[in-house]
Amino acid sequence: MGESTVRLTTAQAIIRYLNVQFIETDGVRQRLFGGGFGIFGHGNVTCLGEALYDHKDTLPLYRGQNEQGMGFAAAAYAKYHKRRRFMFCTASAGPGTANLLTASALAHANRLPMLMLCGDTFLTRLPDPVLQQLEHYNNPTFGVNDAFQAVTRYWDRITHPAQVIQSLPAALATMLDPADCGPAFLALPQDVQGWDYDFPLSFFEEKTHRIRRMTPDAAEVADAVALLKSAKRPVIIAGGGVQYSGAVDEITRFAEAHQIPVIETIAGRANMLNDHALNIGPVGVTGSDSANAVAESADVIFSVGSRLQDFTTGSWTAFAKDAKIISLNAARHDAGKHQSLPVVGDAKCGLAQIETAMTGYMAPASWTGFAQAERKKWDAYVAQNVATGNRPNSYAQVIGVVNALCGKRDRVVAAAGGLPAEVTANWRTLDIGTVDVEFGFSCMGYELAGGWGARIAQSEVEPEADTIVFTGDGSYMLMNSDIYSSVLTQKKMIVLVLDNGGFAVINKLQNNTGNESFNNLLADTPTIPDPFAVDFVAHAAAMGAHAVRADTPQQLEEAFKAAKAADKTSVIVMNVDAFEGWTTEGHTWWEVGTPHVTDNPKVREKHLEIEASRAKQRKGV
Repeated sequence: MGESTVRLTTAQAIIRYLNVQFIETDGVRQRLFGGGFGIFGHGNVTCLGEALYDHKDTLPLYRGQNEQGMGFAAAAYAKYHKRRRFMFCTASAGPGTANLLTASALAHANRLPMLMLCGDTFLTRLPDPVLQQLEHYNNPTFGVNDAFQAVTRYWDRITHPAQVIQSLPAALATMLDPADCGPAFLALPQDVQGWDYDFPLSFFEEKTHRIRRMTPDAAEVADAVALLKSAKRPVIIAGGGVQYSGAVDEITRFAEAHQIPVIETIAGRANMLNDHALNIGPVGVTGSDSANAVAESADVIFSVGSRLQDFTTGSWTAFAKDAKIISLNAARHDAGKHQSLPVVGDAKCGLAQIETAMTGYMAPASWTGFAQAERKKWDAYVAQNVATGNRPNSYAQVIGVVNALCGKRDRVVAAAGGLPAEVTANWRTLDIGTVDVEFGFSCMGYELAGGWGARIAQSEVEPEADTIVFTGDGSYMLMNSDIYSSVLTQKKMIVLVLDNGGFAVINKLQNNTGNESFNNLLADTPTIPDPFAVDFVAHAAAMGAHAVRADTPQQLEEAFKAAKAADKTSVIVMNVDAFEGWTTEGHTWWEVGTPHVTDNPKVREKHLEIEASRAKQRKGV
């Protein structure tokens, strides 16, 4: 007898398959997909919308206001769940799908899983050219969906219903793979969505997934151990992969057993508590003097779960040229960067294997003492930096006030602009895994949309905690509609809108490279004859949020306490100074392009000053 089948449309089969996918983590089994984000248009409403309606109770569909925001929310959801649960996004053909490009790039850069189910032009081409179709005269198969091939880990166009049987498992396998994790994209032609096929019933049996843990090669582990044991000044870099692997306890025990200082990347913030004796602070361009002093002096650098991007490495000037790097990473691509000694494998497994062979090794007490002394100096600077007093309001002051009043498990979300540096440098971690600073792709607009996605995830696990969003006026103006989303869906956020009159951090960079302020601050934009401030309080209130203005740190304290007590999204607006109050310490060199020829003597002087620091740059691949 032949296998039992069921006749379904392509769209119905996709959603039915997603509905029976589960994941088991630490003995707990739950749905792999927490649901999805969707905006319907003619490219997805008639077929995919029909299929989703039948599963609306088990795969809740959150209605977005903007497809880019949906993608940001999906990325933040996956990040909260440490890549063990994720969301799908569905968009119509044309501009709806195109709006997801930036979000897909963000997920790709940050190695975050999300599934995009996007409408496409008709496979038969009978009605061509159709609404929103991009016509390429010499390649009729080429369209906007093809742009996603550059920003996804898995890409496919479904040209026949039977193809789903191969494509969906392949997409899920990519999103669940620790080494190849990232966004997956399925282009769904509008006619193919509705075509039917006799699918085998076995395809829709419940499936339980588990995250694969790759054991490192014994020879690579042995090489790493030998190098670590030779170290006189070792340091551990704790990256975001530590949390994705669930290796926080392992890296802490490893550091404690051998008294090795630990420094954190931006993605690795909140791998250790602020007051842990071996937490020497954040490293790199947006780091701390303490971590950077240790990084610069270290002879062996043990990087765990980091892709070693330029903000971590100071464009590869943060470490001594002769320092040796060991890189433990699930991704071969990341493990071998800059002539590192690679240990390709899971962080949790790799740390356990290395630890087994490290018996008897202890970092010199003088080295650990040096690192801890540097951290004490940095703590004193941060305390002074966040203190309120007779000076203009600053990002650091706001961060200090919120940090002192927030709950242990409250989650902090920030992105792009000046706030990632200020949060990374000044936030004092109260609990593990509570900081989300999106700086992999540095996307303005992630803050509010990501906050919404993070809150959806947080409310599934720890609804008593809060999601706290730090955003500047520039990012707010770029993407603010998910304040409305959070109110509609009753997913409370606390939003700090810090208004400095434009794109102040880029103005700072402009000034720091000898250039005059131009086109960043509203006051310095020639095409704006009469600048005025946006009434962010009224705007946020119009979207249903509680909204207040705070003019002083004391008013901020009261507003934040009220926001904590409130039952829906609260927005607190505060003006901060565009020029004073920046965190001026803790920065390594960062390579930016500066003019080699200029008539401006200040720009020329700064160019020479910047280029002089290039002598420290490692020239590895």
